Amino acid sequence: MAKDSRLNAKNDAPLEEKPKLSVETVKTFYGEVKNEFSKIAWPDKKHTVASTGVVVVLVMIISFYLASVDLVIGKMIGAVLR
Repeated sequence: MAKDSRLNAKNDAPLEEKPKLSVETVKTFYGEVKNEFSKIAWPDKKHTVASTGVVVVLVMIISFYLASVDLVIGKMIGAVLR
């Protein structure tokens, strides 16, 4: 018995048909996106600035640490290769 080529291989369920791109589907998508964006709890400016500051400081600390480790390992490898 041959399988229908439109069946899903995992559970033999029919694959969903892809919706056609039309003005109506774009409008529906836009409305759903607008609805979801209204549900987002946006942080206030003070919280955003504080979080950004923490991220910038941590990136700088990690960058200096990695640069120093790279320098030390590079010097060690250079000494071994001489």
